Amino acid sequence: MSSYTAAKTKNIPWWIPTVYLGEGLPYFAVNVLAVALYTNLGVGVKEMTFWTSLLSLPWVIKPFWAPIVDIIATKRKWVLSMQLVMAALMALITFLIPMPFYFSATLGAFFVLAFLSATHDIAADGYYMLALTHHQQAAYSGLRNTFYRIAAVAAQGGLIALAGHFHDNAGLSYTRSWSYIFALLAVVYTCIYIADRFLMPKPESDRQNHEKSIGDILRDFGDTFVTFFTKRHIVVALLFMLFYRLPEALLSKILFPFFHASRADGGLALSDQQIGLGYGFIGVIALLAGGILGGICVSMGGLKKWLWWMALSLTIPSGFYCYLAMDQPDNIWLINAGIGIEQFGYGFGFTAYMLYLIYFCEGKYKTSHYAFCTGIMALGMMLPGMASGWLLEHLSSYRFFFDTTGPTGYVNFFWFMMATAVLTFAVCYLVKIPADFGKKTTGKK
Repeated sequence: MSSYTAAKTKNIPWWIPTVYLGEGLPYFAVNVLAVALYTNLGVGVKEMTFWTSLLSLPWVIKPFWAPIVDIIATKRKWVLSMQLVMAALMALITFLIPMPFYFSATLGAFFVLAFLSATHDIAADGYYMLALTHHQQAAYSGLRNTFYRIAAVAAQGGLIALAGHFHDNAGLSYTRSWSYIFALLAVVYTCIYIADRFLMPKPESDRQNHEKSIGDILRDFGDTFVTFFTKRHIVVALLFMLFYRLPEALLSKILFPFFHASRADGGLALSDQQIGLGYGFIGVIALLAGGILGGICVSMGGLKKWLWWMALSLTIPSGFYCYLAMDQPDNIWLINAGIGIEQFGYGFGFTAYMLYLIYFCEGKYKTSHYAFCTGIMALGMMLPGMASGWLLEHLSSYRFFFDTTGPTGYVNFFWFMMATAVLTFAVCYLVKIPADFGKKTTGKK
């Protein structure tokens, strides 16, 4: 056995966890912690939802600069460089939060962090494929996904709850509490960078590509772009990618403000610690469990058989938030149970979405085409998220859903969100999927 192979085998259990923690933490910092930060600091829901949704733009357009990562330096150097700069940027955010102009300053930092994180995603996923054999890639996919989800639990659950603890129990202002959170995040991320410098091997296949010029790369990219947008059923596929998750896309940026808002304003008046436990811990675990069950079901019956059930699972449980907004219960166990059921349903239903992307990208350039699909997927979350705060504010002026004397904003918004499920079902009706796609074969003829 060569020294490289021995080193690679030895380090597999260690560099995969650190690399994918390093991929998940900045993503959730941008897409989750920024929402909690601005909500706690009193930024208006309309402004918060618009700008934090726009932070997803780098993930929308990342396929357009992915070829540059292929021809400049190695994937390992890209991963480590992005990690080092992101650790420094997290430390910078620590000092920007107390500033009088904190909103514009931190927002700019989050935009840069989003761009770096999206670039890290490209390099890390490319490195994973270069450093491992096909068999190893399949064998360690569970480990990879597990540590990415651990990053989600740490951010949505642990860090939000810790910020609430600093504020509620230690008596710190939200400004100082969140400064401490990003200082902690910077320290943890620096440790990930140091660990990866020692743990990530240098595979022979991870070399700077000198064989192709920028012109060649651009021609190849143009070819993949044209072939993607001229694929059969492209219009239906785009509609499915954009509208299948529309209810969840509208919901995602509104939930934290709803949980946090006072009862007089139509919210549930939950503390950050309660939100961290319910949505950040129970919700993420339920989401993961739903995804696992979804994969098992499709492997037994095929995607076509389960598509409608998954669409129903994705949409119907979200109606629980209509009840929460109308009744405003104070039973935290009831609230957490509902969050768990809704997130389990979302995880189960999201399986159909990801498998459809894989199906649609079959054929030549499937890796590049999948990158375009994930960009469109991010766009399908970004645009509704940008509009969600405006919708909440606009719907607050009407009482056309229920005759209630209390605030109507969240009630109307959640019922409007449920109405958009019609588009989810419409795109499910339009797509055509082979009956055996996703079904595990027995090997018998």
